[in-house]
Amino acid sequence: MRRLPKLDLVRVQDIGLMHTDDPVILEWAANEGRILLTHDIATVTMYAYERVNQGLPMTGVVEVIATAPIGKILDDLELFICCSEPEEYEGQVLFIPFS
Repeated sequence: MRRLPKLDLVRVQDIGLMHTDDPVILEWAANEGRILLTHDIATVTMYAYERVNQGLPMTGVVEVIATAPIGKILDDLELFICCSEPEEYEGQVLFIPFS
C-alpha cells in the first residue's frame, strides 16, 4: 500500500494457501501472529469464532465489505493500522468500513 509502505502484508496466494479452507488459513494466521484481512464474510467469521470457542488462538480478522467505496475502505484500514496494536484484536472480528 502506498499509504503505509512499511505494512507487512502477505497474500494467501503468495504463501501457497490459495483455494485453502478457511480453518487452515486461520490456523496459519494464528501460528504466524498475523491478523487476517478478508472479504470472505460468508464463512471466515464463523470459523474465527469457532477457534475462539475452542480456546484456540485467533489473532483477529478484519472483514472488508467488498461493496463499500474503496476510498472509505482504505481510510478505515489506515486508521485501524495506525491507531491500534495487533494484540488488541486477539479473538476479535472487525468489519471495515466502519459505519
